[in-house]
Amino acid sequence: MSSALAIASVTAVLKHLLGNVLVQQPTLTGMGDVTVSALPPDRALADGTEERNQLNLYLYRLTPNSGWRHGSTLSSAGERRENLPLALDLHYLLTAYGERDLQAEILPGYAIQFFYETPLLSRETIRATLSSPGTGNGSNAGVTALPAMRLARAGSPRWRCAAHRA
Repeated sequence: MSSALAIASVTAVLKHLLGNVLVQQPTLTGMGDVTVSALPPDRALADGTEERNQLNLYLYRLTPNSGWRHGSTLSSAGERRENLPLALDLHYLLTAYGERDLQAEILPGYAIQFFYETPLLSRETIRATLSSPGTGNGSNAGVTALPAMRLARAGSPRWRCAAHRA
């Protein structure tokens, strides 16, 4: 972990990328606005509001990844770094809400397809997303305090999406 903001940065990047994926789907144009949030499931829909089309990404568990912790990586200067200080697996709960029948099933379908087709996030993607004005839309104000270049200099971030196997 390169910074105390690294975990929030992962969530912000995933949230931003999911929002971009949903906007690009022609099938969803008839559904109206779709929002992507990163809230606990009990807070995802505001009390007293009508249900809306929403995809929610909630970080519910952190576990150490001993395989990556004892591995090595390359620094931005190309030097091999041994024994990374902290390697974590972040476990997310993906929930969807829809205004009409089947909309709550369509939204996670696109999200899962995105995760399947994008198992690795490149350093360039992470840097561009964290530098994007859309990432700091108020709810991510603390994350924008982490300069994207600092994240890249801290080593080669190895963020990957993997399906959970029981």
